[in-house]
Amino acid sequence: MKRFIEDIEELAQENKDYRRVLYTGKHMQLVLMSLKAGEQTGEDVHEDHDQFFRIEKGKGEVVIAGDSVKVGKDDAVIVPAGVRHNVINTGQKPMKLFMIYGPPHDPEVVASLGAGETAEPEGDGEP
Repeated sequence: MKRFIEDIEELAQENKDYRRVLYTGKHMQLVLMSLKAGEQTGEDVHEDHDQFFRIEKGKGEVVIAGDSVKVGKDDAVIVPAGVRHNVINTGQKPMKLFMIYGPPHDPEVVASLGAGETAEPEGDGEP
């Protein structure tokens, strides 16, 4: 059985990786992100994945289907499958957030990644 029991706020705030997959299950995936000042995730759409974001540190802007909304610490955002979106760090310090994809967006990726990198699976993902 896979499980994940951690202080997500602490993990998100301490994360320095652009993208770090923490957990991949059959129906969902938990991912940390750290966006540098001015950095963004890039406009994207996931046809088959709902996505939940929670901002743990910093401030920015989330653009969903062309509508821009300012976000900051403790804000939560849900992006339904099939909707174009982008997350932009508009602050001067790193923006720390975590995301939950359902179903998993990158089921084979279990390593920490930098922007634009890919990784091969390492081990079986069991703790």
